Amino acid sequence: MALRIADECINCDVCEMECPNKAIYQGEEIYEINSSLCTECIGHFDTPQCMEVCPVDCIEQDPDRDEDKDSLYRKYLTITSENSLSSTA
Repeated sequence: MALRIADECINCDVCEMECPNKAIYQGEEIYEINSSLCTECIGHFDTPQCMEVCPVDCIEQDPDRDEDKDSLYRKYLTITSENSLSSTA
């Protein structure tokens, strides 16, 4: 599953910098996670870095995004492939 940020977010900015896929962004009221970029840090780290640094523990699994580790890893491969192609252009 991809992750989401709950309403308890205090907009502390810490999670945004930790995301290796740049999936976290400032929404209208709180930070949000772009589920098409969230791999739960699979391919980068053993645990989701945003969850590790969140001081209020408001980052949780998104029940609307049912993804297993294999699909998250495939998403990681796609994202990193696209990033390497765009950096060479």
